[in-house]
Amino acid sequence: MRRSARQRLTNESMLSARAVAVGFSLITVAQTMTSVAATTSSEPRGLQASAGRDARTGSPRQRLQKLRAVPGYNPNRVNDLLLLRADTDHLTATQPKESSNNRHVVFFHGDIQNFEEEMAVQPEGSQWLSWSLEQVALTLGRRFPDRHVWVVRASRMYLHKFSCYHNFVESNMFGAPEHSPYSPDYGAFCHLRALLSHGMERANLPNPLQTQGGADGIPSGFSLTLVGFSKGCVVLNQMVYELAGARADPQLSHFVRCISDLYWLDGGHPGGSETWVTDKQVLKGLASSGVSIHAHVTPYEVCDPMRAWVGREYGHFIKTLEEFGACPSKELHFEDEPPSIENHFRVIQEF
Repeated sequence: MRRSARQRLTNESMLSARAVAVGFSLITVAQTMTSVAATTSSEPRGLQASAGRDARTGSPRQRLQKLRAVPGYNPNRVNDLLLLRADTDHLTATQPKESSNNRHVVFFHGDIQNFEEEMAVQPEGSQWLSWSLEQVALTLGRRFPDRHVWVVRASRMYLHKFSCYHNFVESNMFGAPEHSPYSPDYGAFCHLRALLSHGMERANLPNPLQTQGGADGIPSGFSLTLVGFSKGCVVLNQMVYELAGARADPQLSHFVRCISDLYWLDGGHPGGSETWVTDKQVLKGLASSGVSIHAHVTPYEVCDPMRAWVGREYGHFIKTLEEFGACPSKELHFEDEPPSIENHFRVIQEF
């Protein structure tokens, strides 16, 4: 599956040029959308100012915990994590609080998104503070109130806006992926498992996931829902490529089988292909895995005539899964509105 060195060098140059163009496009749109900027730049300041009141009012902010440099599969592969603990106060009488201890949602963010304090000092980032990692965690907490929500920050933010998930999938500096099949020594599944295990220990959650092992390393009731947004979907795509190999590995198969749902939210990256998985054999494995598949898109990604391949690949992804007997849920949001970055972000609230 590997490309020749010459082909890869050529593609890297093309991707770099395309990514720079995308970056300038984002800057231009952000600068012109003044009404959005006014809204997003003021909200987090109010939230920061009220932080002292959270402990008294029981605000969801009190349940947020930032974990820096959490190691994954090996000590050199680290990611920052943001944890929003499950809202156990809202469980019903028939749902004991222990039922949420090992139900987790993991979110992989897109470009520009970062921690609030880092977005606030960047000209582009400050325009979109309402989509900071903290705000997204709180949004997901309302969507999944009985689960722990983990936001995985990309290990690198090139030029403070291009998210790069090279700890999960081989990528260039702009975050365009180079997908590969499962490897027991380097891959998205093994890194995620170790990252969550160390994160749970750091956060002092009860009954943490073990970094290795078969069924005995998985705590009772453990389940995972994975959500990728925009660039973050490259992590989900890599997992689809690894799925068959990971399910055959006795050390990882039980962990992989704990994944109940995969959500693709308006996937996109600066490469010229593989925005959505189109390999039929790979998609056949996904269709037979039993995982619930969800695809939520907006015209910003799938109806852009300058990136027509995104819409074609999305259609192929859905059609192929259906041909193999899967029933992916799918929805085109904001169909009757002009494509915009604002609506691209809003899919996080609407899915």
